[in-house]
Amino acid sequence: MRYFVELAYNGKAYHGWQNQPDAISVQETLEKALFTILQVETPVVGAGRTDAGVHATQYFAHFDADSLGDLQDWVYKLNSVLPPDIAVYDLFKVTDQAHARFNAVSRSYQYHIVLRKDPFNFDAAHYVKNPLDVQKMNRAASTLINYVDFKCFSKSKTDVNTYNCTITHAAWRKEGDKLVFHITANRFLRNMVRAIVGTLLDIGLGKTAEHRLDEIIESRDRQNAGTSVPAKGLYLTEIEYPTSILIK
Repeated sequence: MRYFVELAYNGKAYHGWQNQPDAISVQETLEKALFTILQVETPVVGAGRTDAGVHATQYFAHFDADSLGDLQDWVYKLNSVLPPDIAVYDLFKVTDQAHARFNAVSRSYQYHIVLRKDPFNFDAAHYVKNPLDVQKMNRAASTLINYVDFKCFSKSKTDVNTYNCTITHAAWRKEGDKLVFHITANRFLRNMVRAIVGTLLDIGLGKTAEHRLDEIIESRDRQNAGTSVPAKGLYLTEIEYPTSILIK
């Protein structure tokens, strides 16, 4: 049977989601936990890559196994062997063809910024000490939905067939002591959100003129966009799937 597992993780100690030959990943840690309980190698397929140091408050992966019985008991078992920076929230049956990556219809990220030095968020948000023009940043962010080709924000030398993404929401919000960027799309390129945020920060700091965002996107040149912001402030927050993949 095929199962989806819903989990969250603090990415600080991990070299991203995907298995790496010489560095620890979230995928490897979850697969080791499944092996500890099932005593059989159980490959796990994730909803997509997250870079080293990036966090996820909601992430999904799928794996195949014989009938597991009480799934809430399995949630407890997995959490008992996983380290404290990875938590399993749910486990549920899906159709045999369901795929954690390819069946996702949208993904949402947040990027967290603190505007004053904060000893409690130094490793969970990006500190920007200079004043930001958030209105300019929001006007620029709103133009992102007018484009589909985001090669200018993609990591160089990436193995994708297309740079097209459909962004449905992009906006900055003041949330308590943080400034948080919210973005939703059907898919994201590697490094895309961090490059977008870096470019919008340049606009907010007055380093880049607001109208230049159109030129940057249309250039399809990564060198024209802003520097990528640190991974520690990036959170994958939501992944949506069609209800048709569920087995009730």
